[in-house]
Amino acid sequence: MTTVIHTRPGLWWSWGAPIVFILLWSSGFSFGKIGLQYAEPLTLLSLRYACVVIALLPVQYALRLRWPASRREWLNISVVGLLIQFVYFSFSYVGMKQGVSAGTVALIVSLQPILVGICAPYLTGERQSRQQWVGLALGLAGALIVIVSGSSLQTGTWTGLVLVVISLFALTGGVLYERTKSAGIVGPHPVTTNIIQCAIGLIFCVPLALLMETNRVDLSWQFGGALAYLVFCNSIITISLLLAMVRRQQAARVSALFFLVPACASVVAMFMLGETMPPAGWTGMTLAVIGVLLASSGASSQAKQVSTDPVP
Repeated sequence: MTTVIHTRPGLWWSWGAPIVFILLWSSGFSFGKIGLQYAEPLTLLSLRYACVVIALLPVQYALRLRWPASRREWLNISVVGLLIQFVYFSFSYVGMKQGVSAGTVALIVSLQPILVGICAPYLTGERQSRQQWVGLALGLAGALIVIVSGSSLQTGTWTGLVLVVISLFALTGGVLYERTKSAGIVGPHPVTTNIIQCAIGLIFCVPLALLMETNRVDLSWQFGGALAYLVFCNSIITISLLLAMVRRQQAARVSALFFLVPACASVVAMFMLGETMPPAGWTGMTLAVIGVLLASSGASSQAKQVSTDPVP
């Protein structure tokens, strides 16, 4: 049996959660740059995921949170973990290691909201209004202005470029899969979900790190601080917020927030790394904000349908 549920996000999910998500996710780029000065990409990711699992397992045990109740729940959580925690993060990190500049990575990933907007009608039944498409176009234009005005766009090797493009599709696929499989369903607690998904990332990252890297880590307080931020703020808080927002709101509406990432990351880098953003970048940031507001306020033309059949 199928019921039609009209969801109306509350004040926190409409404004609070997106602001916290953007601030924490964007700050992760600066902390990631710091961490990569002391460890190679896959080694850093392996340590990150191991720390998340170690930190959350005692919480899981203390709160007696349930594990997935069916193979379908295990599969859905694992697929999203594979796509976002492993493919998106590791492929984009290795792509940068192959010479693809951070600006090029940001440029490619900025296409994600557009890709979600194109695919969502076929996979989730969510069609974007004209206002939302205008917002997505403005957001993309703003993000491109910020990226082009502030960094050199180096493509590096073809292998690195292909890996970054694959990471774009992995992030898009993870968001859409989460929306289609988990929207309206009360699943395991975010702590449980994070443990499973980071364990998936760990399982795939460790062999590649051992095979492709030296696994050397230069221990310092800077590395410790960067790793702690990546573990608690990026892997635990922001990923939980992203998946929770996708469950409660349109996939394209949530993905539009990624247009703000290049601008916000540049602002954070100004304070943390001493980088500067040229005047054109501030214009792009303003345009991206307007685009995201339009995309977020546009109404979906189709109600969300959630299956109420028992999960086997």
